[in-house]
Amino acid sequence: MDLTQTQQAILQMIAERIDAEGMPPSQTEIARAFGFKGVRSAQYHLDALEAAGAIERVPGRARGIRLVRPAEEADAAAPPAAAAEQVLRLPVLGRVAAGLPIGADIGSDDFVVLDKVFFSPAPDYLLKVQGDSMIDEGIFDGDLIGVHRTRDARSGQIVVARIDDEITVKLLKVGKDRIRLLPRNPDYAPIEVLPDQDFAIEGLYCGLLRPNR
Repeated sequence: MDLTQTQQAILQMIAERIDAEGMPPSQTEIARAFGFKGVRSAQYHLDALEAAGAIERVPGRARGIRLVRPAEEADAAAPPAAAAEQVLRLPVLGRVAAGLPIGADIGSDDFVVLDKVFFSPAPDYLLKVQGDSMIDEGIFDGDLIGVHRTRDARSGQIVVARIDDEITVKLLKVGKDRIRLLPRNPDYAPIEVLPDQDFAIEGLYCGLLRPNR
């Protein structure tokens, strides 16, 4: 039975906690570490690990989890420490508060666990796209885009930018005397940043996930 990346990461966490503290994490600690909304999600993944033969659980004990095999041997796909470092747990941010940089002091109950190889550079968060102004770049309504938080961007890069109270994803074009944000859909007009507008680069686009629809 193959383990998902989340289950592999949970197995690695269990192994590290047993090695460091002599006891496994509780279901509540697992749920908190992986951003689950409740212990039921942790229970689901522990059930899968037990079904795969990676762990055993002792009924009636809050921390009754025992490793059946070393984490690196379980399922033959369980990640070694180096591979575990490649796993990202990214918050999914939807609407953001007006005036605040996206991702700053804004919490999220939704997280996605995935491998760093999906993105370059490594993102700091995921942002759900609304609209179709970037379809010629393969970015569609409902996609989750990875965003690397930075204030620096070059002309020609796709950026997440803030103009006054609006957050947008566009192609950045920097001229001698003006900044424009270009859509990648001929049905939309370019956005010219006016001198009196509150404008900031919030991050660089670095890849996307397309949820099942």
